[in-house]
Amino acid sequence: MKTELKHIANIQTGVFAKPVAKGDIAYLQPKYFDELGKLTVNLEPDLNSVGISEKHILKQGDVIFAAKGSKNFAARFDLEDMSAAASTSFFVIRIFEENILPEYLTWYLNHQTTMKYLKSFARGTSIASISKEVLNDLEIIIPSLEKQHLIFKIDDLRSAERQITMKLLSLKQALNQQQLYNALT
Repeated sequence: MKTELKHIANIQTGVFAKPVAKGDIAYLQPKYFDELGKLTVNLEPDLNSVGISEKHILKQGDVIFAAKGSKNFAARFDLEDMSAAASTSFFVIRIFEENILPEYLTWYLNHQTTMKYLKSFARGTSIASISKEVLNDLEIIIPSLEKQHLIFKIDDLRSAERQITMKLLSLKQALNQQQLYNALT
């Protein structure tokens, strides 16, 4: 089945706020993620929730999409121990259809074909930005829930393999350097 994103999810912008040293919720910003949408830092509560509308507090399964700048990615919100709000660099995608998994939608949005398509519509003179309209009109292919689970599982395993390969290369390089140094002494 194919449908536009607007038919399966609501899309809203993140909230504009000023981070603080000690807050009660996390303020998600693109700099906290790598190019694949994986968190690279341990989040700390750095935003006061006072004055933040309830609609801006992320819910389990929300998908955030970094639409501004050259580093575009989707990430699924799954922090169980901390509340958070996304910055205005993100669109928050809240799925209302039961036939699509947040993990699958995240994978679909991050797929190179989808990213290439979305980036072709990016506009802006100093900072390129993908509009809400473009995201709303994006056609999504929705396979069965079983296939969505399978796609996510395979992608998750490939991601783990990639991390292990990178670690192995790093260890090999360190070993090579140590062997060369040992040869000198």
